[in-house]
Amino acid sequence: MEAIKEAINVDAKILQALMKMPEPLKEEALNYIEYLLEKHSKANPEAEKSKKRRSGILKGTFVLPLPDDFDEPLEDFEDYM
Repeated sequence: MEAIKEAINVDAKILQALMKMPEPLKEEALNYIEYLLEKHSKANPEAEKSKKRRSGILKGTFVLPLPDDFDEPLEDFEDYM
């Protein structure tokens, strides 16, 4: 619980410091933050692994066989035909 409070306190301090900065310093801070995140992701490849696509994730969500009228025109598009 104490760790959560400390993290919130750090976040609040960061936001307060950003609010005081002029725009060019904010841009530099953002660039540095992005650099740190990239460096961290290279050091911890498992963090990046969870973002990769997984094959077969939708397996079993589609019902087969398809209905007999699957290829028939839809009533909603009669005006365009």
